[in-house]
Amino acid sequence: HDKMGRVIRGQRKGPGSIFTSHTKHRKGSAKLRRADFAERHGYIKGIVKDIIHDPGRGAPLAKVAFRDPYRYKIRTELFVAPEGLHTGQFIYCGKKATLTIGNVLPLSSMPEGTVICSLEEKAGDRGALARASGNYAVIISHNPDIGKTRVKLPSGYKKTLPSACRAVVGVVAGGGRIDKPMLKAGVAYHKYKAKR
Repeated sequence: HDKMGRVIRGQRKGPGSIFTSHTKHRKGSAKLRRADFAERHGYIKGIVKDIIHDPGRGAPLAKVAFRDPYRYKIRTELFVAPEGLHTGQFIYCGKKATLTIGNVLPLSSMPEGTVICSLEEKAGDRGALARASGNYAVIISHNPDIGKTRVKLPSGYKKTLPSACRAVVGVVAGGGRIDKPMLKAGVAYHKYKAKR
């Protein structure tokens, strides 16, 4: 190994042995619903069954139960929970859904200045941006002629996304997580224990 340079941490995670991320107790990937007919044209109602902690993630997750539009069954989805969500609450997803916290709408249906989270980068990718605890994006402006929307991301970067992208209304819960100092190294030690 006489080449210069380090293997960076992201690369070390690949080959296994002790440098793998600990995912045994994770609850699953938090995603929006698949963009189906009901969401593109009307809306679909889901109910928040449970709000759970996901190890190794600062933000809580919400278990949302939807009726399957095609078969008689209940589909459970895992969403990143926005601030103010509670169990038993109804969530509406789709183009015609109202603008209230927790609902999932395409960007084209939201007015400028809406605070959103769990935002899609491409239409139908089920949520990629602004998903960490306390994070949010803000809609800046719409350009209906080209079907694009400008959004301010948590980093402060302004990005132009297709207006068909969906997002959850509100701020991701679990905000203020980094405001509390850890006080001693042992606390940090236990924090990483949670990820094992």
